[in-house]
Amino acid sequence: METNSKTLSFSDALFHLLVMMLNLIPGVLSMPVPTDIPMCTASEPAQYSLTFTGKWTPAAFPKQYPIYRPPAQWSNLIGVTHSSDYHMWQSNEFASNGMRDFAEKGEAWTIMKEVETAGEQIQSVYGILSAPAVVGGTGQMSTQFEVFARHSYLSFVVRIVPSPDWFVGADSIDLCDGDHWKDKVTLELFPYDAGTDSGFTFSSPNFETIPQDRIMQITSSFPSHPANSFFYPRLKHLPPIAKVTLTKIKKTNQIISLPLEPTQSNLLPTGNEIEEKMINTPLDCEVSPWSPWGLCKGKCGDSGVQHRTRYVIMHPANNGAACPLLEEERKCSPDNCL
Repeated sequence: METNSKTLSFSDALFHLLVMMLNLIPGVLSMPVPTDIPMCTASEPAQYSLTFTGKWTPAAFPKQYPIYRPPAQWSNLIGVTHSSDYHMWQSNEFASNGMRDFAEKGEAWTIMKEVETAGEQIQSVYGILSAPAVVGGTGQMSTQFEVFARHSYLSFVVRIVPSPDWFVGADSIDLCDGDHWKDKVTLELFPYDAGTDSGFTFSSPNFETIPQDRIMQITSSFPSHPANSFFYPRLKHLPPIAKVTLTKIKKTNQIISLPLEPTQSNLLPTGNEIEEKMINTPLDCEVSPWSPWGLCKGKCGDSGVQHRTRYVIMHPANNGAACPLLEEERKCSPDNCL
C-alpha cells in the first residue's frame, strides 16, 4: 500500500511537470509578461502627442553653461512604444552599445538596430518615434505616436549637447490605466550619465570609462567632484533640466498632421507655453589655492612685508557667495639684508 502511494504521487508530479512544460511552449516565440504587472485591457488603441520642453537656462544651471563650440542644445528625440518585457535603457543597469553611441555622439543607427532586433525576436516593440533636435537649451520639439493594450509603454532618450555621455529620458512609462488610457502625463526630466565616458564637464574630451559603469542619475552632489558641471553643493536637488508632456489626442474626423520640420520659430516657446517660474540657481564664487608667499621686502633693521595671491576660477551668479579677498600680506624679516 505504501509503494502504491509513492507511485501515485510520482505520477502526479510527472503530470504537473508535463502540464507546466506545455504551458511554457508558447513562450518560446514571445516572452511572458510578468504576472505582477497590471495588464492593460483597453479595447481600442490611443494616439498621443509628445511635447519636449528644454529648461536648460544659464539662470538655472549657471556653472560652465555652454555658450559656444557648441552652445547648449538638445539632440533629436528617439523613442519606442513597447510591452513591459522590454527596456530601451534602465537606471542602475549597463547601457547597450546603441545607448552608448547615442549618449556620446548622438548616433542612432545602432540603437535602432537593437530596437528592430527586439521587435523581431520577442515581439515586444511596436513602434519607433522621433522628434527634431532643439537648437537651444530652452526650446520645444513635438511628435505623435500610437499605443495598444499589448504595447502600452513609452521609453525615450534625448542627448544633452555638449556633454561626455549625458542624456535625459524616460524608461517604461505606462500610458494605460486598467481598461482606459491616461488623458495626460507630465514628466520632469533630470540628467543621467550613461556610464561610458568619464568626463566631468560639458566640454570634456573623450575619456572612455574602463570598466564601464552603470547608468546613474546625476544630482547636485553626485558625482561628488567640484569640477563636475552639475555640482551644486548648496542645493538638495537639481532643478529639472527639461519636461515632457504626453497628451491623449481626442478622436475627430480630421486627419492628424505630422510634426513640422525643425525651424527656429517653432522650437522657441511663445506666450504661456512655459508656465514655470524662472529658476535662479545660486552659484558661489570659486577661487584657486593661495600662491606661495613672495619675497620679504623691507629696509634692514625694520620688519618687511610679503604677499601671496589667488585668482577667481568661477565668478558668482544668482546671489551666490561673493569672492573672498584675492591678496594677503604679512610682516616678515627682510631677505638678504645688507
